[in-house]
Parts: sequence; structure tokens; C-alpha cells
Amino acid sequence: MHRFVVLLALALIGCATPETFTIREDFGPGFAAKKFITPIPNKNTVIREGVMWTHGSSGGKYPPMVYLALAGKDLTMSFRYRHLENGGMLWLFVDGDDGYGGTDHMLRVQLNRDSVVLEVDAHTLDPKHPLRQNTREADPVSKAYRTNEFLPAEKVDLSDNEWRTVKLVFKGDTVDMSVDGKWTRTLKRQNFDATKRKLLWMQNGGEKGIEIDDVVVTPTP
Repeated sequence: MHRFVVLLALALIGCATPETFTIREDFGPGFAAKKFITPIPNKNTVIREGVMWTHGSSGGKYPPMVYLALAGKDLTMSFRYRHLENGGMLWLFVDGDDGYGGTDHMLRVQLNRDSVVLEVDAHTLDPKHPLRQNTREADPVSKAYRTNEFLPAEKVDLSDNEWRTVKLVFKGDTVDMSVDGKWTRTLKRQNFDATKRKLLWMQNGGEKGIEIDDVVVTPTP
């Protein structure tokens, strides 16, 4: 009887479907533009010398943006970036399920030259929620309102125009974040325990621009 129970347990484990979403993009000869929601090349973003280069102005309200499609809940994501011009800012967005049937921002990591600023975007059906973003109406799909939690800026020297590695590890309601060895942070919020749908780089890098390379997304062990 004991042997039967063990075999049954092993069979059930074998039937499980773990997350297998994986992307490894080094922007080399095998670059697959279809991985990205944003058409590449475009007027601001091209692949050159084995990296993704974004520069200039979008001509609209926001700096140039590049979207990458995601599909998974517990994901580990990393990439390298480098400024080619002094000043500027890189803003990383993680979008996911809002808990009410829609998709919206979940976490924002603003990489300035002298600090990292975090913003958590959760959602509510309560139009009077104290953290509701008043300038934004309810989502037309989920009918949920976005709530914004702005965390204090954390000082870190990112002023040099050198390659930096950014890593985010999502597991349940927790994310571990790091930028090189200069900055690390663990954040625990209920809205992180949801499926991730998009990764967005908003890039204000001037005419010389920002380079991104070695994008890797894998299931978190």
C-alpha cells in the first residue's frame, strides 16, 4: 500500500505543469523581433553592434518605450544597460494581471543617475481608496482603479556611463531587486502574486541614447 501511495504521488508530480516561459536575447545574428510587442526597428530603436539602442525623443508625452511580452507568475528577469550620454533616466515597468480581469502596471523601477525610485501600482474597485490615482479613470475592462504607492528615493551612484546589470526575482508576493552590487531591495506586496504580462523600458537617454543587452527571463527556481 505504501509503495502504491509513493508511485501515485510521483505520478501526480509528473502531471504538474511548471512555468516554462523563457527568453534569452543577446541581440546577435539570431535576434527575433517577434518577441517584442514594440516593432523593431523603429524611429527610436534599432539593433546595432549586438545591442538594442534607443535614442532621441518619441515626439509624444513620454520618452521612447520598448515592450517585451511576458507570460508567467514567478519569473526572474535580468538585463544590462548603458548610458551613452550624461544625464538621462531609465524607467523599468513590470505589467501584470490587476486581480480584476485586466492588465496594468504592477511595479516601476526608476533608475536615475543618483538614485533608484520604486512605485507600486496595485488596484481596487473602491473609487474612494486613499491611494487611488485621481487622474486615471477605472480600467474599461476590469473596472478597477489604479492605486499608487511612491517609495522614497534611495541614493545610489549610477552616474558613470558603464554597463550595469539589473535583476528582479519574483516569487509569490515578493520581489528581490538589485543593480550591480550597488543597490539591493526586497519588497513584499500582495499585487506581485499575479501573472506578469509585459516588461517595459522607458528610456530618456538623449541623442546618444541608451543601450540594452543580454535580456534573460526564466521561471524562478
